[in-house]
Amino acid sequence: AMRPGQLLLITLLLPAAASAGERILDTRDGSTLNRDQLIERIADNAFILLGELHDNPRHHKHRGELLTAMQQRTPLIVVAEHLERGKRYAADSDLKSDLERAGFDARGWHWPLHEAMFAQISTAAIPLFGGNIPRETARNTVRQGESALPAELAKIIAEAPLDESAQANLDTDLQDSHCSQLPAGMLEGLRLAQRGRDAAMFEVMRQNNNAGATALLAGNGHVRLDYGIPSLIRKHLPDARHVAIGFIEETNDKEIDARSYRERFDYVWVVAKVESRDDPCASFGQAGKDR
Repeated sequence: AMRPGQLLLITLLLPAAASAGERILDTRDGSTLNRDQLIERIADNAFILLGELHDNPRHHKHRGELLTAMQQRTPLIVVAEHLERGKRYAADSDLKSDLERAGFDARGWHWPLHEAMFAQISTAAIPLFGGNIPRETARNTVRQGESALPAELAKIIAEAPLDESAQANLDTDLQDSHCSQLPAGMLEGLRLAQRGRDAAMFEVMRQNNNAGATALLAGNGHVRLDYGIPSLIRKHLPDARHVAIGFIEETNDKEIDARSYRERFDYVWVVAKVESRDDPCASFGQAGKDR
């Protein structure tokens, strides 16, 4: 395991290494753009959804920098999957304690992985709201179904059913994230919990979208165009402009074809792969990671 000091050192060294192979791609035509060009294109959206692979510190660092730069041209509000719905971050003592007061689970999110990102948001004084349902609610939803979800969230999902192909994609991703060992009876509950999280984040975004742009920080699955929060935006706020940016990694062997991501994201931001990642399926039995 990495000591916090080591991770901080790596984070400090990132800018020098960051340019190697890192790029932002438009999934419509595969063209490459830099951060300023991306901001130029996305700044006038009502909702800007920024994905992540939870364990890639470069994804977090780049999103912190992107938000700080965007705030220069449009008023921003940020909603984060990592904090709890109904809570708002307030800078009071140290960053970690302040985040924990807003529902951040430092151990679950492997602090200090997200430290650089939240530090930048805090320093820039961008309002930061929690968007997630409590873990307990998610667990109960998997077991008990819709009755465990707050009624307003169940309604948001019920009114925006996924089409067949989007649901098939979600089911495949849920299976993959559980190392293809999901008991058949659990899939429906997990799907509902995933969409319950989406509905919670969507609801907080909708409530906090009165000026400028509302940005979301969440796992790539939550920002996907086909089955993620954009499916709720299209149904409930059909006129709201929104953009989804997937944060992905280099593949070892083949060139990334941005257009193959077209159904999932409007843009993909490609960074180097996390090299020291353990195979989560080697120790599966411990429970699959949330997507």
